[in-house]
Amino acid sequence: MTGWLTEAVPRGRVAAFRTLVYLFVAADLVFFTPWVRTRASVPGELYQPLLVGRTLPLPTPTPALVAAIFWALLVLAALAATGRAHRLLGWSVFALYLQWMIIAMSYGKVDHDRFGLLVALAVLPTAGRARHGDPTRSEAGGWALRVTQIAVICTYFLAAFAKFRFGGLDWATGSVLAKAIIRRGTDLADLIAGVPYLLLVAQFGILAFELLSPVVFVLPERWRLAMVGFFYAFHLVTMATITISFAPHLVAMASFLPLERVRPVLWARRLAGRRRSGANGTGGAEPAPATPPALAAAAPDQASVVGRPAGP
Repeated sequence: MTGWLTEAVPRGRVAAFRTLVYLFVAADLVFFTPWVRTRASVPGELYQPLLVGRTLPLPTPTPALVAAIFWALLVLAALAATGRAHRLLGWSVFALYLQWMIIAMSYGKVDHDRFGLLVALAVLPTAGRARHGDPTRSEAGGWALRVTQIAVICTYFLAAFAKFRFGGLDWATGSVLAKAIIRRGTDLADLIAGVPYLLLVAQFGILAFELLSPVVFVLPERWRLAMVGFFYAFHLVTMATITISFAPHLVAMASFLPLERVRPVLWARRLAGRRRSGANGTGGAEPAPATPPALAAAAPDQASVVGRPAGP
C-alpha cells in the first residue's frame, strides 16, 4: 500500500501539474469566482461559516479582508506557478485559497467540485523541487499526485452516496435531469430531453459511473487514461447540456495525466526558431561553412575555367 501511495513519477510531471494548478487559482479569482468579492457587502449576520471556518476560527468577511485576500492570492499564485520557493509560496496559496473558499461557501451553497483542487494545493508544497522536463522520478511528487487522485475519485464516489442519502432511489427514477434542463438547459439538452426514457437512463448511468470510479486505480495505464478521458467527456457533455462547469475538478483530475509530455514553452521556442530560419531563407538548414580566405585566393576563377579551351 505504501509503495502504491508513493509510486515515483517524473519531476517534470509534478512541475507541469504545479504550474497548471497555481495558474488556475489565479484565473479562478478573476474569471470563475470574482463574485466572492461581493460577499464583503453582505450583512455579517448572514455569514454562516462552514465547520472548518468555525473551528479555526476565521473572522467575518469585511471589504478590507476580502480585498486583501484577493490581491495577495493573485500575486502569490502567479509566483508559485514558477515553481520557486515551492514550500513558502505553496503553503501561503493554500491558506489564502482555503479562506477564499470558506467565504464563498458560507452563505448557503457548497460546491463539491473544489475538493480535489484544495487537496492538490495542500499537498503540492510537499512534492519537493521540480523542473519542467526533468525525467528524474520522485516519490514525494508521486505521493502528492496520488493523494490528489484519491480526492478526485472520492468526489465521484461520495457524490453517489450523497444522492442516495438525500434522494434515495428516487434520484435515479425521478426528474432530476429534467428539472436541470428546464432551469438551465441548452438547445442540445432540449434535443436529448425529447428522446423517451433517455434522461432516466442517463441518471442510472451517472450513478453507475460514480460508484465504479475507483476502478480507475486498478486498470493498466492505457485503460486508465481512457477512463480519465471518459470523465473529461462526461463533464464536457454536462457543460454542453446544463451549463454546469466543474473546472476546478478537471484541473485536479489532470494529476492522472502524463503532463511531463506537455511543454508549451519548449514548443514555442522551437516554433520561433523555425520562423526565424524561414525568414532567413535557410528553411531550417544549417548554413554552409565559409571558405577560408587562403583557399579562396588559391582557387581558380570558375568563369575562366569554364571559358578556357580544352588542351594546351
